[in-house]
Amino acid sequence: MRFLVTALVLIFVTACVPNDKSREEIVLHGKTMGTTYNIKAIKGSSSVTKQELQKQVDDALLGVNKAMSNWDKNSEISRFNRSESTAWTPISRDFGIVMQEALRIHNLTGGYFDVTLAPIIELWGFGTKQDTPPQPSQREIREALESVGMSTMIEFEIDPPALRKVNTDTTVNLSAIAKGFGIDKVASVLEQDGINDYLVEIGGDLVTKGNNSKGEPWVVGIEKPDSSTRAVQQVVRVSNKGLATSGDYRIYKEINGKRFSHIIDAATGRPVTHKLASVTVIADNATRADGLATALLAMGDKRGMALAEREGIAAFFIVRDNDRFITRSSSAFRKIEQSAEK
Repeated sequence: MRFLVTALVLIFVTACVPNDKSREEIVLHGKTMGTTYNIKAIKGSSSVTKQELQKQVDDALLGVNKAMSNWDKNSEISRFNRSESTAWTPISRDFGIVMQEALRIHNLTGGYFDVTLAPIIELWGFGTKQDTPPQPSQREIREALESVGMSTMIEFEIDPPALRKVNTDTTVNLSAIAKGFGIDKVASVLEQDGINDYLVEIGGDLVTKGNNSKGEPWVVGIEKPDSSTRAVQQVVRVSNKGLATSGDYRIYKEINGKRFSHIIDAATGRPVTHKLASVTVIADNATRADGLATALLAMGDKRGMALAEREGIAAFFIVRDNDRFITRSSSAFRKIEQSAEK
């Protein structure tokens, strides 16, 4: 599965030789969702072996792909998208969990987060075809928008989980939130094995629990939104939380010499044009952090920060200001920073 939204979060935690067996660290790496994953798990009293854990992780991620990958023609979501039926379609529990959270964020943000944007995403060349088409005309955009609208074009039930198309042309793309769910799914695998200190990262987004092999909080860096370099803008300590960053500086298209962001405004069907370059969100889990980071980036600096303050979202904004960057933090984000310093 490939995903449209991610800005790299550099992991600073380095492996070390623990002083006792209880802090023994298992390190796993692999590929998934068109990117890579990295896991640091403190074994503690767990009896699981590295080989067993690797298989469990890979199986869990394969399951997420089989349910929600738009790049897998046989996945659950691809089959739903191809269907021309308006009848209720039963969906898997995992698919339902992600849809429920997506709908929550859609409503919270006034529609800025919308998983039915697939026709617009494809139109601008950011979808499964990954091509660079000519700049869409206003007519093409208008026609594509006719099947877009999470609150009007699809219906969703959570118990039992089911999905229904109102418009047979409507399709679903969970790229902006399913990666976070994959992270949480791996975390649940670790906990089922009795591992309670870990960091799970996929494509720059992550979730942590407990402490690292030194017995200290996990420390990560938020990348400076500059496509020409790999530099750190902000360092943050994260424990028992999910963290996700959405940025406009690594995934974009140049059409007729003009640069277009992959972040789409659901109302206009066009890439956003504001100066907000990157949004990092810390939330209770990676699924929520992933979706909120995308939504706040789509909303822009003023609307996004207003929502973060109103809803108590821990958000860190990096805004372009001519040839420099300005950072802004929500009250909830500053509170997390202050707590980590104590």
